[in-house]
This record gives sequence, C-alpha cells and structure tokens, in this order.
Amino acid sequence: MGNRLSKIYTRTGDDGSTGLGDGSRVDKDCARVAAYGTVDELNALLGVVLACTLPDAVRELLVGVQHQLFDLGGELCIPGHAAIADADVADLEQRLDAFNADLPPLKDFILPGGGMAAAQCHVARTVCRRAERLLVTLARLEAVRPQAIRFLNRLSDLLFVIARVLARDSGEGEVLWQHDRRLGR
Repeated sequence: MGNRLSKIYTRTGDDGSTGLGDGSRVDKDCARVAAYGTVDELNALLGVVLACTLPDAVRELLVGVQHQLFDLGGELCIPGHAAIADADVADLEQRLDAFNADLPPLKDFILPGGGMAAAQCHVARTVCRRAERLLVTLARLEAVRPQAIRFLNRLSDLLFVIARVLARDSGEGEVLWQHDRRLGR
C-alpha cells in the first residue's frame, strides 16, 4: 500500500513550489505541474460524467480510463517514470472502433450537447485536448514519453465518440452545427 496521508496540509508549498514524485521541487506553475494538474482535472471531469446515468459498457470503460489517468499523472509527476504503454494506446483504439462502429457516419460537425452526460463528456474531451497540448509544451522542454501524448490524443477521440453514444442513448440526440443558419432571422 502507498503512503498514508495523516495530514492534508504540509505548508511546504506556501512558497509557490511543489514536490515531484522523485523528491525534487519545482514551481507550481511549471509546465510539468500544469500538464499533470490538467490530467487530474480531466480525471475529475470523468467523475462528473460517471455521476450521470450511463450504459454499463461506458461506465466500465470510463472507470478504467480514470485509473489510467491516475497512472499517467504519476508518470508525469515522476520524471523518467513509465506508466502508459503502447498497449494502453492500442486498447483505446480498439474501444474507440467498437463504440464508433454502431454510430452513423458524420456528415456535419457536432456541437456539445445531447443531454447532461453527453455534454459533460464533451467538456471532458476539451480538457483532454488541453492536457495533450500542455504535454506537447512540456515535451519541448523536457523528455516526455510519446505514449503519454498518444494516449491523450486517442482518449480525446474516444471521448468524442462516447459523447455521441451518450447523446443517442439519452434520446436527445446529437446537436448538429447548422452552417447555413443566420442569427437573428
């Protein structure tokens, strides 16, 4: 079992620094902390999606993804640590293909919406994209394993497909972008 926290506050970060998993200290606004903090934010948003009524297959998938995101956060918090593997990326691709197989082909852009669960999934997708961008920024400054970036890239695609599944499952359907509409008419 890991470390037990007997005290939540330590006061060690009062100077604007935080400790990484390897014991080193960095500024709280450094690229590494921004990246793993956004992965944590994404994980919390998946918790919001999981608070909605979901099909069992989606629930099972998202709970598994939450565990993988926690692993990814650990990988990012401990420089040089590896937690996300090529197999994790391949698994996301297989899940994405399976969920996408039952959906009609896209002919239009989809707006976020389609019921509470689908809308929350769209929010998680956008935060996933932000986490990916921050990881790319970090990779310009420090070594980042490509599996981590690929994982977030596939996950954002998967969350888009899951949002489509949830919109249809809710009965509200997808909200299609109307490119030929005129506001105020």
